[in-house]
Amino acid sequence: MTEINERKSKLLGSGDIVASFEFFPPKTEKMEETLWSSITRLAPLRPEFVSVTYGAGGSTRERTHATVSRLIRETGLKPAAHLTCVDATKDEVNAVAKAYWDAGVRHIVALRGDPAQGAGTKYVPHPGGYVNAADLVSGLKRIGNFEISVAGYPEKHPDSASLEADIDNLKAKVDAGADRIITQFGFDNVYFLRYLERARAAGIWVPISPGIVPIHNFKQVANFAKRAGATVPTWLARRFEGLEDDDTTTHLVAAAVATEQVMDLVDAGIKKFHFYTLNRADLVYAICHLLGLRPLKAAKADAA
Repeated sequence: MTEINERKSKLLGSGDIVASFEFFPPKTEKMEETLWSSITRLAPLRPEFVSVTYGAGGSTRERTHATVSRLIRETGLKPAAHLTCVDATKDEVNAVAKAYWDAGVRHIVALRGDPAQGAGTKYVPHPGGYVNAADLVSGLKRIGNFEISVAGYPEKHPDSASLEADIDNLKAKVDAGADRIITQFGFDNVYFLRYLERARAAGIWVPISPGIVPIHNFKQVANFAKRAGATVPTWLARRFEGLEDDDTTTHLVAAAVATEQVMDLVDAGIKKFHFYTLNRADLVYAICHLLGLRPLKAAKADAA
């Protein structure tokens, strides 16, 4: 107990932890309200940036652009717009990137993207399109001086033949101009720390932020993990046993699990974390509170 309290005290007093948050663009008016309620709730925590996801298809792209543009107009947050290679020519992708630039966006999360036919199908580049994320990064750097984040996969991307091939692909993205790596979420920190070692050994020295997903619904998140190739440890499944119809207790357990995971990584020297919010603010806010991330006014009060 003393050790836990000492670690909490260290976290609360350090001010070293830096968070960023991911949101997805809304599809309905009700989802729009939920999104902006979440943004309003989390904005006082002063994230390094907030990213907005993006999918293939015109309507999804338009929603992403609308969300990012509103973030610039109505908040002091720094938005990072996702952009993929899927189902578009280079000219079409470049047009989207230029529209972001004109709207004031200076940070892009550059991704290959999932196959348009759905997960599990073979990815085939669009004729005349960017071949992969490294190719996209190169193209974006020719358009403007974007800050560019790319994805990393501690347990390798499902399409990669091996961990070595995955690291080679990661290095290609960094060599093309990527400034930061954000990893797929995971629950076993051993995979992230080994991945970090492999990346550094390969000469990849840009910041690498672990992705953290709060478990609002264990079954849903476990399914996400399966599709992404992320391990769900047995001990984690046991923590949520019997809570299928108990959202309140699920969220209490989830806050404890995520906080413990981040604290362990802080002990290993990691300071920056990317939270996949799923547009749900309260659980993320609680986790950040436990980690010592507080609104500016509250932080001043604590210091006094």
